[in-house]
Amino acid sequence: MSQRDKSTSFGRAASAYESGRPGYPAEAVAWLLDPVREPGRALRVADVGAGTGKLTRTVVELGADVVAVDPDADMLAALRENVRGVPTFVGTAESLPLPDSGLDAVVMGQAWHWVDVEPASREIGRVLRSGGALGLVWNIRDDDVEWVRRLTEAMGGSNAEVLLATTGPRVAEPFGELEHRVWRWERPITLPQLRDLVVSRSDIITASPEKRAGIDAAVDGVLASLPELADGGTVALPYVTHAFRARRP
Repeated sequence: MSQRDKSTSFGRAASAYESGRPGYPAEAVAWLLDPVREPGRALRVADVGAGTGKLTRTVVELGADVVAVDPDADMLAALRENVRGVPTFVGTAESLPLPDSGLDAVVMGQAWHWVDVEPASREIGRVLRSGGALGLVWNIRDDDVEWVRRLTEAMGGSNAEVLLATTGPRVAEPFGELEHRVWRWERPITLPQLRDLVVSRSDIITASPEKRAGIDAAVDGVLASLPELADGGTVALPYVTHAFRARRP
């Protein structure tokens, strides 16, 4: 299956994505937007690859006027339920249904690793005003914790995890160098939410029944080793949030 097909598979698991995936630390999202803040004016922001609205809602809570763009209409339907009043559009980073120079910022959560860098950079540059900001953010589970490492081994790594562990993201013209900051935090998570986290991943959504059965069995073994999850309890799932930003000249 192509990367493009995988990138548009998430709507088949929109409910699990909303339940299992974490939100984003408000401090990290605020850092993405800080270069374009102006006193007394709401920022105009597009969340591209918005999914079910995990990043969208934090941008809204920070006082911005937001539009959401995603290639998957099913994900946008979930977003409209989760973040009321945000206009939604089907589109991609390479082809945005938005006017020229109309935005202060474009943000993308768990999404830039799916794009074609050169055309996406040009297109985002088109819709940003001069001086506008591109913000990229990823939540990555902290595999320094032993049970989290075993969970990753059971369900397999992701493209985002490989990217951030190696070269890091790259942008092209009109953007220059990316600034990078990191936040570490924990999310209390229940057993059903952990199962939803697993099944919200594109490699698992698109896996064959045989491969899926093997992954499920391996994950079950990890989860069974966590007594904190018994009787509706929670376990602390640690995350490292990587945020990157660049300005349009």
